[in-house]
Amino acid sequence: MQQLWIEGKSRRRRRPDVVGFVNGIPLLFVELKAHHRKLQVAYDDNLSDYLDVIPNLFHCNAFVLLSNGLESKIGAATSKFEYFNDWKRIREEEEGIVSLDTIVLGVCEKARFLDLFENFILYDDSMGKVVKLIAHNHQFIGVNKAVGHFVEKRAGTGEDRQKLGVFWHTQGSGKSYSMVFLAQKIHRKIPGSFTFLIVTDREELDKQIYGTFAGVGVVDDKRQRAKSGEDLKRLLKTSSRYIFTLIHKFNFEEEITGRDDIIVISDEAHRTQSGTLALNMRNACPELLLGFTGTPIFKDDQITARIFGDYVSVYDFKRSVEDGATVPLYYENRGEKLKLDNPQISQQMRDAIEQADLDPDQEEMVKRQFAREYPIITAEKRLRSIARDVVWHFNNRGYKGKGMFVAIDKVPAVKMYHFITEEWEKYIGETEKTCNSSAAIRSGW
Repeated sequence: MQQLWIEGKSRRRRRPDVVGFVNGIPLLFVELKAHHRKLQVAYDDNLSDYLDVIPNLFHCNAFVLLSNGLESKIGAATSKFEYFNDWKRIREEEEGIVSLDTIVLGVCEKARFLDLFENFILYDDSMGKVVKLIAHNHQFIGVNKAVGHFVEKRAGTGEDRQKLGVFWHTQGSGKSYSMVFLAQKIHRKIPGSFTFLIVTDREELDKQIYGTFAGVGVVDDKRQRAKSGEDLKRLLKTSSRYIFTLIHKFNFEEEITGRDDIIVISDEAHRTQSGTLALNMRNACPELLLGFTGTPIFKDDQITARIFGDYVSVYDFKRSVEDGATVPLYYENRGEKLKLDNPQISQQMRDAIEQADLDPDQEEMVKRQFAREYPIITAEKRLRSIARDVVWHFNNRGYKGKGMFVAIDKVPAVKMYHFITEEWEKYIGETEKTCNSSAAIRSGW
């Protein structure tokens, strides 16, 4: 094995551990440490030094691998250490293991390396500066499974060829970027003039997903976001590579185009794809359907499976937490603290939820039971007690962080906003009063 010395600034020289060349271009940089050294040392001491002394080596760099034999991570030369990620799996169904062997096989095998280099690097400037993004392990595997499934379906016949499956990657796992990777790879690798129709059911989601595509330079024309039903009709008649719309813009029933190369990516697919608007969408163009969701589809949800087909890729919450891509979720039953325990309601709700296959009579019975309990669940006394507990909990749990309140419907959600605001102001006032009293005592007043 030959040692590679590189001369840099002020004629200083450095000898990297491993440099991977593709057709003479140094696309891969590997820094190795002994197993008793922390992996971050490879980043803080070595990589930082190389970037300072021999920066020219990184002008064409695609990936940086850091390993101490026990831990191994991949990232970009410009990434902070916390954005270097594990590469634990070659196939999705594997449990996953952090090892140098796995990351070398998963990243540096010839076909995977070139695929990762060509199709799984993005440059995002949506945050005000350009950030280089490398796909995570689950995105690389999931997108490739979806592309392979797409190729199989296109080669098939019959109605099922339209069902491209459900891409279930949990919240916080980068679904928007996965959409970009998927669409871009299909455009690059599969012959055709495909149009991707990205459909959401909320304005903020539409804005966020369009912002992701725009931030990485895939789209640059806001006119690709449908403003109305009429505007959507206009867009469907064009050859645009990307169209962004809310499902609500399909407020018309006529057929707009006979194209069979429009690929619909439906975000949160389980929510809106079985109603009238979705039917209008399918009548407007004979599209190919791919569902994206961060929420698992219930085992008895036959509607979503009938529309989209089976799962094509799964990256669930448990695996995301294990990989460190998502923070853990903990459940604490606070009913006893709130003195709101009502076993009868809990059991009735549990019984209603656990019934998987209700006939019409049973559905009506559940609705009647729920209607009787609704006034209790949304009673002002109960909501105010919860609001008081929410404020106390957030100020005494010992760490900073976000929170989400989930209400049974919109009315109690709005009420809770006002109740929590009131309780927050009370808490601040009481805290200030306590602090002022303590200060007065200490000063001898």
